[in-house]
Amino acid sequence: MLITRQKMEQWEREHLAPYATLSASSKGRMYDESPPKYRTKYQRDRDRILHTTAFRRLEYKTQVFINYEGDHYRTRLTHTLEVAQIGRSIALGLAANVDLTEAICLVHDIGHPPFGHAGEEILDQLMAAHGGFEHNQQTYRVVTKLEQRYPDFEGLNLTHETLEGITKHKSKADSDETETTQGHIEAQIADVADSLAYTAHDLDDGLRSGMLTPDSLKHLALWQTAIQNACVSAENRLTDRQRHQIIRELIGYEIHQLLENTEFTINRHNLTNRESIIKHTSYTVGYDDVLEQQNQALKEHLFENLCGKDHHRFVPAIYR
Repeated sequence: MLITRQKMEQWEREHLAPYATLSASSKGRMYDESPPKYRTKYQRDRDRILHTTAFRRLEYKTQVFINYEGDHYRTRLTHTLEVAQIGRSIALGLAANVDLTEAICLVHDIGHPPFGHAGEEILDQLMAAHGGFEHNQQTYRVVTKLEQRYPDFEGLNLTHETLEGITKHKSKADSDETETTQGHIEAQIADVADSLAYTAHDLDDGLRSGMLTPDSLKHLALWQTAIQNACVSAENRLTDRQRHQIIRELIGYEIHQLLENTEFTINRHNLTNRESIIKHTSYTVGYDDVLEQQNQALKEHLFENLCGKDHHRFVPAIYR
């Protein structure tokens, strides 16, 4: 039996939450195209992103450790794949659109330059006379103009909803205080999945490298929760299996808490449809205040101990 796009769209109508973004209800693309026969519109977006040159280039872009430091450390590509996996898990739990979530997760970092955030800062300085550089804007530029793959238009001609996920993907430091709307729930999931992924794998890579130790983390409540859930004693030296178990427990715990708190927020504020999610005063997808504070404390510790002490460690001297 063949499963056509229409059958997939019908499945979405019957099984996704009322606040989810349905493929059949997409606002479409800038340039009209015939819809695929055996894929939804968001599945087509995801596939187009995967085949881009920009996506392949993520392989050699730095997350924290540059790739010649060892092939066990994350690159921007492996980070992106982990974000997509976490995003899919959250979207499944919330009955949101998994394909749209995955597309946004896969595309969210393709505008990043080499050398991580240090590289972005240097490039922003070098481009100051031309308006500076910001990786989310570059991502949008890549998918709407720079990728040259189709005869009838520039870019990838992604759907409005995937492009919205790109434009709404901003850290708190980048957020515009005058912004009056949030992204749709799939964009919010991708944003939170990104944050969770880089926190978890920076912790993992930091422990693997020796730049972090269990002793240096013992004051963090989230670390204590993770090692307790993993049934690992807080020794100063961890085996690889213990470290992996801790990271798994951390990710599982955070997703579990995120899903429960998001459901609580949806019910408390009666967010019964897509528009109510977008127009809500704050993110619907998120942790409670206690876990949010614990996450922030862990992030600050990771930044200080992995980046802050030697922020431009991986930028060639000629660009410093």
